[in-house]
Amino acid sequence: MVVRGPVVALALLGLVPVVLWPDSAGAVAAAWLLGVAVLVAADVALAPAPRSLLLERAPVPQVRLLEETRTTLTVTNPGSRRVRGLLRDAWVPSAGAQEPTRHPLDLPGGERRTVHTALRPTRRGDRPAVGVTVRTFGPLGLGGRQRTTPVPGVVRSLPPFRSRRHLPAKLAQLRQLDGRSAVRTRGQGTEFDSLRDYVEGDDVRSIDWRATARRQHVVVRTWQPERDRRVILVLDTARTSAARIGDEPRLDAAMDAALLLAALASRAGDRVDLVAGDRSIRARVGSGTTAGRSGLLHQLVTAMAPLEPVLLEADWPLLAGAVTSLTRRRALVVLLTPLEPAALEEGLLPVLPGLTAHHRVVVASVADPALEDIRTGTDRVEQTYAAAAAERTESLRHRTAVALNQLGVTVLDESPEDLPVALSDHYLALKAQGLL
Repeated sequence: MVVRGPVVALALLGLVPVVLWPDSAGAVAAAWLLGVAVLVAADVALAPAPRSLLLERAPVPQVRLLEETRTTLTVTNPGSRRVRGLLRDAWVPSAGAQEPTRHPLDLPGGERRTVHTALRPTRRGDRPAVGVTVRTFGPLGLGGRQRTTPVPGVVRSLPPFRSRRHLPAKLAQLRQLDGRSAVRTRGQGTEFDSLRDYVEGDDVRSIDWRATARRQHVVVRTWQPERDRRVILVLDTARTSAARIGDEPRLDAAMDAALLLAALASRAGDRVDLVAGDRSIRARVGSGTTAGRSGLLHQLVTAMAPLEPVLLEADWPLLAGAVTSLTRRRALVVLLTPLEPAALEEGLLPVLPGLTAHHRVVVASVADPALEDIRTGTDRVEQTYAAAAAERTESLRHRTAVALNQLGVTVLDESPEDLPVALSDHYLALKAQGLL
C-alpha cells in the first residue's frame, strides 16, 4: 500500500471545517480524517494489482567500462483494466543506472509497453539488476499498491583496454620488422621468406644452389622471424592482484597489458592462449584456429570481464601445469603477477626451473608509482618512517627480481601506463632477434 501527496493536502483541508465549527473541533477533525482514511482505503482497494502485470527483460548488450548501453523492459497488461502508475528499474549502484530510472506507466488492457534505462557501469564484471518496482494508482489518485518483482538481468562490463591507443604504433613497428632486411638472415629459429639475387656481403650459407643452377646466377634465401609461435599469458588472480594502484586493482592493469600483447601477437601470426587462476583455473582462452584468432580479443575481454581477485595464495604448480598442458613446443610464457617477494619466493620460484627449461619466461609486474613518491618524501618525521619502509619494500622487490633473472626470467616492473608498452616492446625485440 502507498499513500500519495494529495492525501496530505486533503487532510490539511480539514482545518477549514474545524475553524468554522470551533465548538466541536475535535469531532469535526476526527470525522474528516476518518473520511480521508475511507477514501484512501477505497482508492487502494480499487487500484490494479501490480502482480497482474507481466515483466520481461531483453538481454543487455555487453559494454566496455564507463561506456553506455541500455536495458529494455517489456511490460504487458493481460487484464482488461487500465493501469496507471510508476515503474522503477533498479540496478546495483556499480551498474551506473542513469536517470530517469522511474518511468510513468499508462497501460490499457491487453497492451504492452517497453521502457528503457541507460546503464553506464563503473566497475568491471557482471553487474546484476536488483528488481523492478511497480506502483499502481487508484482512480482517485490518493493511494495505490506497490510490489517489487525480481526480473533477472545482468550487464557485463568489459575491460576498457585503454592501451589500445598504442596498438597502431606497435603494428607499424611489426610491419617494419617483417620488412627489415637485417632481420631476414639465416639462423636457428627463423623461417624461409623468399629468394633474391646475391649481393656482396650476404652470408654464403644462405645461397640456394638449386635456384642458382636454374637461374644461372647466384640466388640467396631470405628469412623472417618465425610465425605461428606460441604466446601463453598467465593472469594471476590471487590476493596480491587485489592491491589498488590508483583507482583500480592491479588485476585490471595486468589485463590491459595482456590485451595489448595479445592483439599484437595475433596480428603477427602467433597463437595466443590465456590462463587465469589462483587456487583453481578461473578462465582459459585459446586461438588454435584462424577463426579463433580473428575473434581473439572478443574472447579475451569476455573471459576477463567476470574475473575478480580472491584472497588466496596462487597455486603456481597448478598454473605451471596448465601451461605445460597447452604445448610441448617452446613458447613465450608471460606471467602477469605482482612482484611481491613473499608470494613469489614461496610459490613461484620453486616451479620456475621447470618452466624456463622448456619456455622463454617473462614476469610482468604492475608497479605502484606512489612508492617512489613515498621514498623521496622526508619533510616530516612521519614521512621519514614511511620513506624507510618504502625503501625496504623496493629493496626486497629488487632482490626478488635478481633471483628471477638468475633463473633466466625477464622481469618487467612498470607502472600501469608503461607496462603494456614495455611488454609489447619486449615481444617485438624477441621477434627482431629471432628468439621467438
